[in-house]
Amino acid sequence: MSVQPGWYVDPADTETRRYWDGEGWLGAPIPVDATPPDGPPPAEPPPAPVTPAESPTSGPAAPGSEAAAAGWPPQQGPPPGYGPQSGYPTPPAQGPGHGTPPAPGQDWGPQSGPPGWGPQGVPPGWMPPAGHPGWPGRPPEPRPHGLRLAGYGRRLVARLIDFGIVFALNVVVNGWFVWRWAQEWAPYWQEVFRRAARGDTSAEGLPMPGEQAGSLLVAILLVATALWLAYEVPTMASGGQTVGKRVMRIRAVPMTADQPLGLRRALSRWSTLGLPTLLWYCLGLGLVLQLVDALSPLFDHPLRQALHDKRAQTVVVEVPFQTESAPSNDRDQPPGDTP
Repeated sequence: MSVQPGWYVDPADTETRRYWDGEGWLGAPIPVDATPPDGPPPAEPPPAPVTPAESPTSGPAAPGSEAAAAGWPPQQGPPPGYGPQSGYPTPPAQGPGHGTPPAPGQDWGPQSGPPGWGPQGVPPGWMPPAGHPGWPGRPPEPRPHGLRLAGYGRRLVARLIDFGIVFALNVVVNGWFVWRWAQEWAPYWQEVFRRAARGDTSAEGLPMPGEQAGSLLVAILLVATALWLAYEVPTMASGGQTVGKRVMRIRAVPMTADQPLGLRRALSRWSTLGLPTLLWYCLGLGLVLQLVDALSPLFDHPLRQALHDKRAQTVVVEVPFQTESAPSNDRDQPPGDTP
């Protein structure tokens, strides 16, 4: 995955903006509120070599001592704080500006980005997996498309709101089938409770439900699944938000781009969680699968994807608050700065 060249907010310093040429960073940073120029920044003149003054009592300088005295690596090496053209950054314990030049072969990080950034070609906001040997400790939390990942609490509340709406629709549409199914089982449970009150635990002679009970249960599950499908898939396909997600200010977006999911991706995402409803008929197997899916974001790092997110290649992010401001032109909103 690559990012188009342009001016982007520097995650290492969110008060500044730098130019990304598709492979690495160019030029010096500018304030984040400044209007960036069109195209890349002008090339900077190379720094003038610094030659330390010789002491009258000192002998001839050793080869390469000028660079070492200035706190820079040898002239054929990379500039301070950077290293080979590929690989992950390894922050040095000592280096330029700390009194000791880098040791031969020491890795100062990639040329494609500042220390703390991923390998060449990784766009801003995405990081390599946690625990990579090139990263000291835990890497920063990824920000897909510059947006914060939604927390599990907000996702759970949004799902409960949606379940409440789908349940209300089932009460209206599915209520008659549920009432008929309950009538089929009523004699059985009445006899069970009557025997339990007498202390009788035998199961002989219990009145069994009629043949329609099984057909009614299948109809109930089909109607419930269809209502859930009609409620969630169209809204997710068009905007990545159901009513619950709008209330909690979260949104599902594709991993490849900040854009609507589309019908195919929305249907793939819903079917992983919604279709197991039909398996409730099989001793509640569908409910177990849905619980596993609902709890899976707690154990997924670093993108907190549920099983239905992984299948559809989506992530759930927070929706930033929109502040009222004066109209701006395209130069005020360079590519990649805002979702």
